[in-house]
Amino acid sequence: MDMHTSFRSRLVAAGILFPTGVDGLWGRNGTFEAIYDGLERAITRAGLDDKAEVMRFPPAMAQKTFEKSGYMKNFPHFAGTVHCFCGDDRAHHKLMGQMERGEDWMENQQPADLVLTPAACYSVYPIVAQRGVLADDGHLVDVASYCFRHEPSLEPTRLQLFRMREYVRIGTPAQVLAFREDWMERGQAFARSLGLPFEVEVANDPFFGRAGKLMADSQRMQNLKFELLIPVNDGAGPTACLSFNYHMSYFGDTWDIRTPDGEPAQTACCAFGMERLVLALLRHHGFDLADWPAEVRDTLGLG
Repeated sequence: MDMHTSFRSRLVAAGILFPTGVDGLWGRNGTFEAIYDGLERAITRAGLDDKAEVMRFPPAMAQKTFEKSGYMKNFPHFAGTVHCFCGDDRAHHKLMGQMERGEDWMENQQPADLVLTPAACYSVYPIVAQRGVLADDGHLVDVASYCFRHEPSLEPTRLQLFRMREYVRIGTPAQVLAFREDWMERGQAFARSLGLPFEVEVANDPFFGRAGKLMADSQRMQNLKFELLIPVNDGAGPTACLSFNYHMSYFGDTWDIRTPDGEPAQTACCAFGMERLVLALLRHHGFDLADWPAEVRDTLGLG
């Protein structure tokens, strides 16, 4: 068996993942979702004392909001749009004929003014901006959403649709940098509480095109992004399961979010890749939750 695919094969054989016929799109069983629910509880407890505002979003956002975010400038290869049938009876008859003949029927679909959410925090900034100038202590949000990135892969940790949980800090440079430093330590403590081996390294986002390499190099040089990496897939390098990101004033400038002194707000976030963390736990503790270390079960509230 190919070492790179053996973990995926074991997950499928155990009935934990269900193939859907599309690379990077999996169904999940009750064991997977029980672990996921435990992670949600544990992450909530980890940030409970911070009294963050809770925001939860669907997996799609307004096209105009998406366009203003600038995502297409940097990551056009990951974006996904929503299209729907808007025709009459005649168009419907034509569409059904095309489908029956195995022809391309997508010409009948029209944009629905929706774009699949690329990152959970993208829905936060326009809402905060509408409220006006930030308070003196800035703002903190606990946000979660399904996210989409068009990145088909057989690797079980590289999904096209996945769930992301984030703590997002908005405020002055001192406030957001202190937040990121704090959560880099808390994130590592969280991984230790799950009994997972890890390393933290400086990283970069997968920017698109020739200019993307320069942007990635700049991101690394400025230490804007760190990732907590955990070995998950057999025969492959470790997987980024948490990230700690400093956006400087990008979103503050984009959405005109201001601090009390009139300066553009800065932002940072700690992001949890939920499915990746579930898979990391299954990889290191096995598929039978009853055999997991007691302290890990207690952390996740699994009894």
